[in-house]
Amino acid sequence: MTALDIRPEPRTTPAPGPAPIPARRALAVLRLLLGLVFLWAFADKTFGLGFATAPERAWITGGSPTAGYLGSLDGVLAPAFTALAGQGWVDVAFMLGMLAVGSALVLGVALYAAAAGGTSIMALMWLTSLPLANNPLIDEHVIYAAALWVLAATGAGHTWGLARLAATLTPRPLRFLA
Repeated sequence: MTALDIRPEPRTTPAPGPAPIPARRALAVLRLLLGLVFLWAFADKTFGLGFATAPERAWITGGSPTAGYLGSLDGVLAPAFTALAGQGWVDVAFMLGMLAVGSALVLGVALYAAAAGGTSIMALMWLTSLPLANNPLIDEHVIYAAALWVLAATGAGHTWGLARLAATLTPRPLRFLA
C-alpha cells in the first residue's frame, strides 16, 4: 500500500519586474515636470524673471527670496514664519533646497534624498498656508510631496535619468542617495 502525498505544491510567485515601458515613461515625465517646477522657482527668485519675482527684487540684486512671501502671511502660524522673512540663512536654505531638489529630479539621481528635502520644503509651505482655503487638509503642497515619494519608490530616475550611472559610481553605504 502506498501513501498519497496530499501536500499542495509550493506556489512560486514571480518577482515583480520593472513597470511597463509606458508607465516608466509617464513617471519620467512627471519627474522632469516636477523638477522643472522647483528649478523655475529657483531661477525666477534668483534672476527676477518677472513672473513671481520682479527684476528689482531678484536675489542677485540684493532682494530676499523669502521676504515677500513670508512677510505677507496672515494665517494661524503667520507670526512664527513672518519672523523668518528675509533672514539670510533662511534665504540660502530655501534657495539651495529648491536648486538641489529640482536638479536631482531633472537628472534622475538621489530621488530619496530629493523626496525628503522636497517634502520638507512642501511641509513648511503647507504650514504657512494654514488654514487652507478650499480643503481642510490637502492642497498642492501635499500632492507634490506625495508625487516625490512615488517617484523615489518607483525608481523613476532609471528612465531618461542618470540613476543607473549614479548607482554604479556611488559607494555601497551611500546607495540610498543614488
